[in-house]
Amino acid sequence: MKLLVCVSKTPETTTKVSFTDGNTQFNTSGVQYIMNPYDEWYALVRAVELKEKAAGSKVTLVNVGPASNDSILRKGLAIGADQALRVNAEPSSAYFVAAQIAQYAKGMDIVFTGKETIDYNGSEVAAILAELLDLPYISYATDLQVEGNVATVTREIEGGKEIVKVQMPFVVSASKGMAEQRIPNMRGIMQAKRKPLVVREPKKMSDPVSIVQYTLPAPKSAVKLVDPEDMDELVRLLHEEAKVI
Repeated sequence: MKLLVCVSKTPETTTKVSFTDGNTQFNTSGVQYIMNPYDEWYALVRAVELKEKAAGSKVTLVNVGPASNDSILRKGLAIGADQALRVNAEPSSAYFVAAQIAQYAKGMDIVFTGKETIDYNGSEVAAILAELLDLPYISYATDLQVEGNVATVTREIEGGKEIVKVQMPFVVSASKGMAEQRIPNMRGIMQAKRKPLVVREPKKMSDPVSIVQYTLPAPKSAVKLVDPEDMDELVRLLHEEAKVI
């Protein structure tokens, strides 16, 4: 099998978010970056597990980003991917990223992504990529088993689970449950230094999406304590302030 795993770089989960240039740019000052956990823990690890079960299979990583992203690709190689490709461009939108990846995803049996990135939470790239490739798309997958040229995929739906069968090739976004996190060992880290990491220039295209402005959520209000004997006040607050009843 030829397996492609799309990975992205995201701020570490404890990063304090702020913006610059009139709230049009993320403030990268002092930010520590990691591989997006959904891409790493679930999509990449499941692809590596499938490779280990099927002789001759190969896992390729792909990322759209600058040279500083090479470190996350090397980590992915240490976890078990065979090779990596970086498209040398700043990701400007989900469509731009998907369009850049699409030119390298043709001919792959399974294209993996995480269910979303932890910074944008858009869940867009995989769906756009599937459309550009004209392939079936299964979202929020929690389990994926392969037999021959057919995959059985379990995915989350409202109030339960859905099990589907799909013939390769297809695109899938991985959610919690797809695999267990792997920590690169010393052997993997050393091997990663010798694995190929290829850089390609981006395809010229007009991005139809542009960022106008970012805004932070409104700060949380202070906790209000209500006397347990004063149910009328509790009901009033829930109705007039919280507006939940």
